[in-house]
Amino acid sequence: MSIIEADGLTKTYSTRSGTVHALAGLDLSVPEGSVKGLLGPNGAGKTTTVKVLNTLIKPDSGTATVDGIDVASDPQGVRRVIGASGQYAAVDENLTGLENLEMVGRLYHLGRRKSRARAKELIEAFDLSAAGNRPVKGFSGGMRRRIDLAGALVNRPRILFLDEPTTGLDPASRLGLWETISDLVKGGTTVLLTTQYLEEADYLADHISVIDSGHVIAEGTADELKAQIGGHRVVVTLVNESDSGVSREILSRHGSGEINVGDGGRKLDVVVDHGPSALQAVLSDLGEAQIALHDAGMQRPTLDDVFLTVTGHRAEDNEDEKEAS
Repeated sequence: MSIIEADGLTKTYSTRSGTVHALAGLDLSVPEGSVKGLLGPNGAGKTTTVKVLNTLIKPDSGTATVDGIDVASDPQGVRRVIGASGQYAAVDENLTGLENLEMVGRLYHLGRRKSRARAKELIEAFDLSAAGNRPVKGFSGGMRRRIDLAGALVNRPRILFLDEPTTGLDPASRLGLWETISDLVKGGTTVLLTTQYLEEADYLADHISVIDSGHVIAEGTADELKAQIGGHRVVVTLVNESDSGVSREILSRHGSGEINVGDGGRKLDVVVDHGPSALQAVLSDLGEAQIALHDAGMQRPTLDDVFLTVTGHRAEDNEDEKEAS
């Protein structure tokens, strides 16, 4: 059963440089108790989609419901069942962690006593007990993000919107937040996640929608999306760049499609139909040609390969998404 539904959403902005079609007939469905990942290049419409669904902006046309509530006709009803965490921690630096969460509770009209009790509960749950009574301005980036995520959970939402929640975090803090999000989903929370980290979508998302030019251009599980662009790749790293030409000829003999060349011509890879036998054949031919290797092996397609195939460029070429708001 889907808890989030969007049908034909459109949103257009007028800017100095012309008209921006942020959403162009976007359709989306998120099953209850799952993590839906939204991937796409800069300006694809990911953040605009989240803003429509969490009632921050209204679409020009189309319909959307969250937990069966229409986002346009009953935004207050939607806000009662959702939590949201944006790209930057929305906390008051001069308040302590506990005071920040209490303030959120008061904004939800929980009352003083319930707000304080919920704040203490979340401080404990997010392993911030030692820092709960310290001003947030002294927190690390990871601690700020945990406080921000805790704030999104004050009203015990069934649905959580996370817009690039781990931007700017170090790897250890990012992994810690991933584990926290996974635990929330195990407890029944539904998560709609936008991210610029493909490994984040691979780790967290049950289902992924790739968005470009304001509509969905590919979707499926991570494995399904990878399968759409072929099987294994054979990858070889040469000792000598001068062997690149002969190596390309050998790889083209056993692969299909274009050969990718990197690292100054020393690293080559190609899609193959059957990884193990193709790797054996490539290594045999390279050996006969007396080409020295630093490394050789097989790789499954990654989400970055999917991203490149469906959008035309790799995700790491993107800057932070810049959409009209």
